[in-house]
Amino acid sequence: MTSIFEMSERTQKLSEELLSFMDSHVYPAEAVYAQQMAESGNPHHQPQILEDLKAEARRRGLWNLFHPHPSSGVGLTNLEYAPLAEIMGRSVHIAPEACNCNAPDTGNMEVLELFGTEEHKEKYLAPLLAGEMASAFAMTEPAVASSDATNVELAMVRDGDGYVLNGRKWFASNALHANCKVMIVMGKTDPTAPVHRQQSMMVVPIDAPGVTVLRGLPVFGYQDREGHAEIDFKDVWVPAGDVLKGEGEGFAISQARLGPGRIHHAMRAIGMAERALEMMCRRAQSRVTFGKPVADNANIQDWIAESRIEIEMARLLTLKAAHMMDTVGNKEAKMEIAAIKIAAPEMALKVLDRAIQVHGAGGVTDDFPLAMSWAGMRTLRLADGPDEVHKRAIARQELGRYRADRPEGM
Repeated sequence: MTSIFEMSERTQKLSEELLSFMDSHVYPAEAVYAQQMAESGNPHHQPQILEDLKAEARRRGLWNLFHPHPSSGVGLTNLEYAPLAEIMGRSVHIAPEACNCNAPDTGNMEVLELFGTEEHKEKYLAPLLAGEMASAFAMTEPAVASSDATNVELAMVRDGDGYVLNGRKWFASNALHANCKVMIVMGKTDPTAPVHRQQSMMVVPIDAPGVTVLRGLPVFGYQDREGHAEIDFKDVWVPAGDVLKGEGEGFAISQARLGPGRIHHAMRAIGMAERALEMMCRRAQSRVTFGKPVADNANIQDWIAESRIEIEMARLLTLKAAHMMDTVGNKEAKMEIAAIKIAAPEMALKVLDRAIQVHGAGGVTDDFPLAMSWAGMRTLRLADGPDEVHKRAIARQELGRYRADRPEGM
């Protein structure tokens, strides 16, 4: 690793503390977490063990590590945060929330920090930063191809000193979390405006009159604890003061929000892949077939070597993107952000698939974290924009370098 990507002194210190926390508290809590979830009979139950972990993480100073604003978090750069997000990704269903670094709360907190009113910050941001509240982000819709955000149709019609919302959202992650109290909702305020000025974002309490959570959507058969909700909005009245930044700013806010979110996902994906590789190696060393350890088979050694190579490549691309975000800004780093959003989940899926195969039938059960991790990682190829949208953006940027080569008039 080149010197430009070496850990800063504070990241090194936090990394050591976080690794210690993972070993002493998080990994031992995984079985307790599973037991408490099973005993509750509710897939969206908030188990006590998670609240205990949050208290311990806060005591250790492992809290709001993602937040770039020193007043709200540690004040790390993207490059400094990357190794920490990777460590948390090793136990992705527990560790990020234990450290108050879980999506979509992280993105919502940054949006409220940048664009929220003082009332929003007091009512929602402060309890979110304290880990006392959860939030949802409602952008995707079932009736349109939401990979193109300009397709969003939920109507936000001006009505006196407020707006009336009508429409339907789905895959509103976190909306079924036991502590979810508020949503950031994207809709259309002016269908006649220029295409990227038609959308707005508003702060909407999840218990507002007219908001109905219809169901939690399963992902590959799993009901994630935070939930992916389908939500109906029927004549929901929102005060004008709850419009973020201003009418017509929704698309711009979405781009500001999703950039950091995408790279955070990539960072956690690398941690997930590292743990899968570790599990694959331990399993291959400990299991015997046809008179020799599975690890002695050439194809298994190929899988292990390929996994290591692919993880390292993805990590370097992630660090490059993070470095660019810190030094030249998210806009200039948009191609690298798009690239790692594609590359990291693809890489992690390969590593997870190999680990599942080495674990045999056990790999597809809930006795190991591999199957659920695979389902979550496969879903990530759609979250925050599908691969195809990011590939299109990268290709257009590359082709733009050679626009002069096109025949005239074409």
